[in-house]
Amino acid sequence: MTEQPVARLRLRKNEQRRVEAGHLWVFSNEIDTAVTPLKGLVAGAPVVLESVSGKFLGHGYANSSSLICARVTSSNKSRPFSASLLRDRINDALLLRQRLYSEPYYRLVFGEGDYLPGLVVDRYNTVLVVQITTAGMECFKDELVDCLSQLDGVEAIYLRNDGNIRELEQLPLYTEWAYGEEPEALQIRENGLEFRVSAELGQKTGWFYDHRDSRAVLRSWVKGKRVLDVYSYIGGFGLNAAQAGASEVLAIDASAAAVQLANENAKLNKLESTFTAQAGDAVESMRELFTDNQRFDVIALDPPAFIKRKKDRDAGLRHYALNNRLALKLLKPGGILLSASCSQALDAQALQQCVRQGMPRENNGLQLLQTFQQAPDHPVNISMPETLYLKGLIARLI
Repeated sequence: MTEQPVARLRLRKNEQRRVEAGHLWVFSNEIDTAVTPLKGLVAGAPVVLESVSGKFLGHGYANSSSLICARVTSSNKSRPFSASLLRDRINDALLLRQRLYSEPYYRLVFGEGDYLPGLVVDRYNTVLVVQITTAGMECFKDELVDCLSQLDGVEAIYLRNDGNIRELEQLPLYTEWAYGEEPEALQIRENGLEFRVSAELGQKTGWFYDHRDSRAVLRSWVKGKRVLDVYSYIGGFGLNAAQAGASEVLAIDASAAAVQLANENAKLNKLESTFTAQAGDAVESMRELFTDNQRFDVIALDPPAFIKRKKDRDAGLRHYALNNRLALKLLKPGGILLSASCSQALDAQALQQCVRQGMPRENNGLQLLQTFQQAPDHPVNISMPETLYLKGLIARLI
């Protein structure tokens, strides 16, 4: 990487408090551009962040094209962002996952949660699937691939840099196998199940490790029960239910490719007699099931993020309320609903309100039995509420 002069970015008066408290984002309207202009900075350029008095706040990298114009990489004055710091942070992230899990199937790096803004890495045994979402991290792509390739057991690295979030940083969209050879298929193990996963299918990096714990929790509610898995993707909740003793599992997803892979995963685990996945729009499918007088003992409802920006909030709340209302109409009395949201802008209380609004009038109420959040391989930076994005609940209809 070519050495670049390190620019200073000075924050306006009273704007340093969030950074001093440990938050890693700086917004463009927080910079005193009269003293330290943003214009002219190369995207991804290293910067030193200062308070209005010139006090050192942190090292970071900048992108004047983004609303988040700088991201803090270190509060240690002697440790600017470098290949050495990148390696240390990745090794620290690996140590945490090795304490958590006995097998190499996990989210290895979770961006700001691991103090590596702009980087997500999922591990599938010998294969790593990587997302780089910021210009600053893109500048370290070669060093990143070199570091990851040296981790014990890693044989291939796939860069899945085609997410829309890169457009906010004016970065090109691309995918490539950056190290090693493309495997025939990715495969993981979870709760005694085998899943074949496509690194190029659907969203993000192929598999949703963040629901590992909630899928395990669902298993305790399904024995001998009829289960519906809505927004099923490749069968995570539904196959956990089938293996845990559900009498019947119906999984629904809009993606025909995901449905095909879900049914293949059922065969892989010898659960095809219990589990069936079918393609269909979630809302329309739930309406049709209700019209056909289909009812279920347990429903897992894990929709995509309906609220991606503040302007989406009202419409997103309506979508969450509608989905939960339809799911609750399909539940038998005493039935269990697992409802989740991966919208960071929707907090746990708002999700509970969406579920409460959907309760059928003829029922007495809902018992909130348990709440949950993302698995610990998606650690929450306690200074950044934005890193706590997944929330969910288990409720009983009475």
